[in-house]
Amino acid sequence: MSEEGDTFWVSLAEKFFGLIVLLIGGVMLYLTATSTDVLGAFSLFFGVVSFVLFAIGLFLLLVRSTE
Repeated sequence: MSEEGDTFWVSLAEKFFGLIVLLIGGVMLYLTATSTDVLGAFSLFFGVVSFVLFAIGLFLLLVRSTE
């Protein structure tokens, strides 16, 4: 396989996993924000974890792979 074909598939997988992680982080942020009374002391922990997942997903979508 050529180097160019490998770069395309790696970039496509990066964008796909970035989208998945971004969606998971967004849903977790929404659920954490709407159920802080149920989570109690753990709401800050889940909020931080959700934000980190959201940021990683956004980073994976915006970053350009090297050629």
